[in-house]
Amino acid sequence: MAGKLKALTVEKLKPGRHGDGAGLYLHVQDSGSRSWILRTMVCGKRCEVGLGGIGNRSLSEARDEAGRLRSLARKGVDILAARREERQAVQRENNLPTFEGAALAVHATLSETFESETHSYNWLQSLKTYVFPVFGNKTVDKVDSADVLSAIGPIWTEKPDTAGRTLRRIKAVFDYCIVKGHRTVTVNGMPVTMPNPCDAIRMALPKQNKKENHHEALPYSELSAFITSLQKTNSAVIVKLAFEFLILTAARTGEVLNARWDEIDFDKRVWIIPAARMKMKTAHEVPLSARCIEILKLAKQFNDAEIVFPGRNAGHPLSQMAFLMVLRRLGREDITAHGFRATFKTWAEERTKSDHLVIEASMAHAVKGIERHYLRTTFFEQRRKLMDSWSRFAAGTPAAKTARRKR
Repeated sequence: MAGKLKALTVEKLKPGRHGDGAGLYLHVQDSGSRSWILRTMVCGKRCEVGLGGIGNRSLSEARDEAGRLRSLARKGVDILAARREERQAVQRENNLPTFEGAALAVHATLSETFESETHSYNWLQSLKTYVFPVFGNKTVDKVDSADVLSAIGPIWTEKPDTAGRTLRRIKAVFDYCIVKGHRTVTVNGMPVTMPNPCDAIRMALPKQNKKENHHEALPYSELSAFITSLQKTNSAVIVKLAFEFLILTAARTGEVLNARWDEIDFDKRVWIIPAARMKMKTAHEVPLSARCIEILKLAKQFNDAEIVFPGRNAGHPLSQMAFLMVLRRLGREDITAHGFRATFKTWAEERTKSDHLVIEASMAHAVKGIERHYLRTTFFEQRRKLMDSWSRFAAGTPAAKTARRKR
């Protein structure tokens, strides 16, 4: 056909634009570079659309692509926008993170919002343990609901709390990927966002026989042996003292780690935790057993003027990870430091005659029900007797063993 380019001559044409008809041109630059251009109307405006170089697209292929794009343009399709999306999709596909990479990015983003270092560690560790081995190496656009089911299914009924938390973390990672455009694909020239693979996943999982067990606890029958092992471990002395103090006071981890010397009254044998540091925002007086006083006097040797259990830097407490590392050294990753509060509560309920309200007050729990309106005591003296008994039990002293036999 007159005016048409010939395949044998396209590589010999001089610099300039050479028309093939119907808006298709070969653009030859002074450098000798050659590329295809389509001039056509797109949404009422004349535009130029690049079709690539002759090294990637022959004359016949350029004609076919030009014809396809002209047909779409005549139907009102914004072929420029569609091609931009195609290029972006290719770029995303070449740069898409794996699920593990995306999870690490989300973890870093959330780092300032975690309640503690332990929370931060557990958030990522659950994914490392249960998810990364299943589909951690897959790019996020390739993960589907079947993958999520393969990761969560095996622990769904065996470890319901862990499974639920892990599923929420997987969902958070994919929510991030959706916002970042990592789950967007092009279908018929149009961008389509794939759903979060965690959506409706619970419909495919069996009903959980869920029990409240947020913090795995040591059976109280094993407490004396645990403390003996704790004292023998090669962990730092200050860490071992802090951990034993945590157990004997039935306090929360943050309350112990942030304990200050101005809160300790050695004469009255009491630790007064200010309201600002208590979960219930009410000051709490903790009666200190003889062993607790002994621990505090040993901690005094670390010569920190403010912090009872100092970390490596003066004026700063031990890390939230300190107790976790001790448990790992002891091979007891099946329990948590916070779980010793449950150990104490179970022991007090089953092995003592203490009133339930005294036990709850020892743990700084809020009184529920109508009683809270009339209760005007903290049961301090009763709590002192209870905590002294708890300390003796933990140490495995003869008095504690005799008490157990009598019951």
